[in-house]
Formats: sequence, C-alpha cells, structure tokens
Amino acid sequence: MAGKFEPKVAVQLNPPKDDPISVEELAKCDGKDGAKCYVAIKGKVYDVTGNKAYQPGGSYHVFAGKDASQALAKTSTKAEDVKPEWSDLSDTEKNTLNDWVTYFSKRYNVVGRVEGATNTE
Repeated sequence: MAGKFEPKVAVQLNPPKDDPISVEELAKCDGKDGAKCYVAIKGKVYDVTGNKAYQPGGSYHVFAGKDASQALAKTSTKAEDVKPEWSDLSDTEKNTLNDWVTYFSKRYNVVGRVEGATNTE
C-alpha cells in the first residue's frame, strides 16, 4: 500500500520552501485572471497552478487560495467546510487529512507556509 499515493506520471518536485505567505497573499493565489493557484493544507502551501481542477470553473476551485484542511479531511467541496481548523475532527477524518498531505506532497511543490498558521500538527 506504500505506493497508493504515487502519481501515475513521475513528478519532478523542487525542494520544499518555508517562505511565509500571508493569508491575504494566499487568497490572491486563486487562479483567477492568470494568477498562481495555491492550496494550503495544515499550513503548508502547495502550488497547484498546473491542475485545471483547481482553476476557476474546476471542481476543486473552492480550495484555491485557502487552507482547505477541514474540507479535505471531510472529503467535502462545500465552501463552508474550507477552513484551516482540523484538530477537533474525528480520528478517521484526521487520517484522511494526512492521506491528502501525502497525496499533495508527491504531486505539487511546497512554495511556503501560511504565516502564523497554528494548524500545522
């Protein structure tokens, strides 16, 4: 099962960055008008610009420019679930969230961390 999150096509990733990204700056990275498209999970910011699903009109655009930890943990695409808080979720949801972290880490470059994030572990 170790390879269940491996991408179908090998991805060459850059070393992860630890640059602080403000919540305001993250919000601007929503893919609109040619902007970068970032999604944060547990405070880490991933560059998902190349994936059309996160671009405007895509099925996961609701996550763009936000920390989507809670929504991913709940496997929800409801806007009201797109929140950084996840510590009060069930163990099953926390495991799902960790699976998403693994999935994103194998596909997308980490471009920084949400400045002041308290939901990192």
